[in-house]
Amino acid sequence: MIEAGSRRRNQPAPPHVVCEALVHPDRDPCRPWLDLLHDEVRPEVLHVEEPHLVLWSSLWVRRPDAQVRFDLPHDAGHAGTDLRWTLLVAGELPEPPLLGHLRKRLNQLVNANLRYTFGQ
Repeated sequence: MIEAGSRRRNQPAPPHVVCEALVHPDRDPCRPWLDLLHDEVRPEVLHVEEPHLVLWSSLWVRRPDAQVRFDLPHDAGHAGTDLRWTLLVAGELPEPPLLGHLRKRLNQLVNANLRYTFGQ
């Protein structure tokens, strides 16, 4: 697998809470965050090492070979999580417009939608 993008950002919740949200995104219907577009599919959880690692299958019909890795280290000195998502693809990297779209969507879903469910 080739790394096609990565971003780290603090989430206010501790790793075990963030891990639970990634493994069960619809657990709390009052806090929906995995709002998929018409060209996206619900990812499968491929691997979990609670509470520090989650691996998803692809979100995208156009790139079924993609995977998303979430590293969830504890935020030293705070109660939160320094979440890093990494987009992995098999074979060649997507063309720049598609690659930009995939990265932007991950950033929106994780560093905006999910983050907002924790109050920020």
